[in-house]
Amino acid sequence: QTDDGVLSFHTDGQVTRKDGQPKSPRSHLAYGVLDIPPWYLCIFLGIQHFLTALGGLVAVPLILAKDLCLQHDPLTQSYLISTIFFVSGICTLLQVLFGVRLPILQGASFALLAPSLAMLSLPSWKCPEWTLNASQVNVSSPEFTEEWQKRIRELQGAIMVASCIQILVGFSGLIGFLMRFIGPLTIAPTISLVALPLFDPVGNDAGIHWGISFMTIFLIMLFSQFLKNIPVPVPVYGGEKKCHTSKFYLFQFFPVLLALCISWFICFVLTVTNTLPSSPIDYGYLARTDTKSNVLRQAPWFRIPYPGQWGRPTISLAGVFGIIAGVVSSMVESVGDYYACARLVGAPPPPKHAINRGIGIEGLGCLLAGAWGTGNGTTSFSENVGALGITKVGSRMVIVTAGFVLLLMGVFGKIGAVFATIPTPVIGGMFLVMFGIISAVGISSLQYVDMNSSRNLFVFGFSIYCGLTIPNWVNKNPEKLQTGILQLDQVVQVLLTTGMFVGGFLGFLLDNTIPGSLEERGILVWNQVQENSKETTLKSSEVYDFPWGIGTKFCTSSYIRVLPFWPGLDHSGKALVWTGVDAVHTELCSTIVLCSVLKDWEEEAWVG
Repeated sequence: QTDDGVLSFHTDGQVTRKDGQPKSPRSHLAYGVLDIPPWYLCIFLGIQHFLTALGGLVAVPLILAKDLCLQHDPLTQSYLISTIFFVSGICTLLQVLFGVRLPILQGASFALLAPSLAMLSLPSWKCPEWTLNASQVNVSSPEFTEEWQKRIRELQGAIMVASCIQILVGFSGLIGFLMRFIGPLTIAPTISLVALPLFDPVGNDAGIHWGISFMTIFLIMLFSQFLKNIPVPVPVYGGEKKCHTSKFYLFQFFPVLLALCISWFICFVLTVTNTLPSSPIDYGYLARTDTKSNVLRQAPWFRIPYPGQWGRPTISLAGVFGIIAGVVSSMVESVGDYYACARLVGAPPPPKHAINRGIGIEGLGCLLAGAWGTGNGTTSFSENVGALGITKVGSRMVIVTAGFVLLLMGVFGKIGAVFATIPTPVIGGMFLVMFGIISAVGISSLQYVDMNSSRNLFVFGFSIYCGLTIPNWVNKNPEKLQTGILQLDQVVQVLLTTGMFVGGFLGFLLDNTIPGSLEERGILVWNQVQENSKETTLKSSEVYDFPWGIGTKFCTSSYIRVLPFWPGLDHSGKALVWTGVDAVHTELCSTIVLCSVLKDWEEEAWVG
């Protein structure tokens, strides 16, 4: 609490970092990446991040349920939801503590959904007719259990093998090598196309009940934009005044959480009073809060997911090839998320060793997800990157708290099931705001580029438009790209229906082949920005080095420092400082990988 009675630190105040030193005032952030908010703020903000990711976390297992023959077994569906909560919590903690070390939450990967569904649609894996009839399904019978478990074991094996590719690419430093070829004209279409192709599924979710969706949007906008600088008086006990009131910037810290809770409660009231339609065929039925009550009734109170809970994974070549394409696209998206996140939380662009480590840890996360049997992998959640831009809280301690929240939700099944009852239009309204911010973050990279240049206008315009057009055509005409080789068809389908891959690849190719000066391409300006701001921004080592002195006080052998994912030291033994030239190379890094295959968000569009 400050002397003027402000309970928490506002954006213009001094905030203490974890090392005890005051941070420089930053008008755009309430808490920076190294700042540690009070414990109660960490809990509430961690829950807010969990709620932001909830739609994607729950959607993946529910979408897979039909092809896993589980559409009439909601109890097993709740087990899959709890498992993905639990594994996402583990992966989030690994990523924030030892991976890229930015406040990025890990969750289910939509990039792996399309190849998973494609594999399960093969004749040998199609569900028997009797599993589609609820009257013939006995969920406790060994025959039914084997039908769905052998399918998820096949997914597990493919995901675990494909994740080894991601681990190799990350920890070998291959991504760091590719980074030097990427500039703002590659990054801008790549990050923007994370969210732009999702207008259709987001619109479908919001269109379940536009009134509820617009109410959610209005509340988020009201809290995050109009009321963010208005303090709320709260009672406080302690200090010289004992009982008194202090100012707390509630709307700035919890705009999404407040909007979700208010909209959720209104939907509950409208459900209890039967204002919303009770017939499933009527418009607005899915805005009711009792449409998902089966999950809540059947979920157990306490259950700890464990590796191999569905049996020993199996492996097939067709499944592995398809999942590899999804894993590559997931890596592409994640690198873009690293840059977007660093920009939003006021951190320097991530250096090569941090990106290598981040991708390697995500590969390890996919390996764990396959072992636990989520039916999916894990990746960085772009929705939560967007939440950072709204809340202005970039503290990674908040994401650590969110990781523990995910672990708890995975263990206490009833609690996780309660959150799964959030009405679809409320989630759709939230995503309309979040994905809009992500698109804007990508486009903002063009501020370093000469947009009066016809060259740059062509590169960006052509790349982003093709990233929308080509996937749309391929989705409508998949038969025209068939080669007769199933595995090749799956890979081509995944690549060309991923707008992020198409736009990023074209941006990368054109930016590196069409003649243009470094100044025209925006590289020199980006270099100058980094040099001018290095005294007022954090050092790279403060953000991206290992915690607890690993690599600087311990494990400093010269043999270890040559590893591509290990922070380096200068001749004085101090951690290397991030320079403008390094920043250029790292900023250039994001989308060569981004060009590879981003199936994650385009996948979500396809799924929707």
